Amino acid sequence: MAPLVSTIDIARPPDEVFAYVTDPARFAEWQGDVVRVRAEDGGPASTGKGDRFTTTRRIGPSERTFTQEVTECRPPGSWSARGLDGPLRPSMDITVEPLAGGTASRVTFALDFDPHGIGVPLLPLVRRQAAKGAPVSYRNLKRRLEALTG
Repeated sequence: MAPLVSTIDIARPPDEVFAYVTDPARFAEWQGDVVRVRAEDGGPASTGKGDRFTTTRRIGPSERTFTQEVTECRPPGSWSARGLDGPLRPSMDITVEPLAGGTASRVTFALDFDPHGIGVPLLPLVRRQAAKGAPVSYRNLKRRLEALTG
């Protein structure tokens, strides 16, 4: 199945957008289903290649925690993370492109899931939920970043 791809333009420079959107510690600020994020070693979540972090998300009435690893980090242009455990291992590829001479950015998100075991029959439901919920998160991201000053 093809990833769920969404693009949004944000009136902020690419370096600012990249720093914010790829910081796992800030995910809960713009992704409504994120309960908490922490680095695998217990410290602050980092964004460098090979860094691992856990994200706890509210899925329906329960919370699920997933460990992810940053597989690419090329500021301010691209960042990727892949799920390492669980029945539905999420993966996210983020690309940030400059617009308007570098005063704005186009952010492209490619979200996918690698199902294992019980995740295989759950995949269609999770993809439908993600297709509905992810754009809300991206609009939250845009509002939040465009509200920043300086």
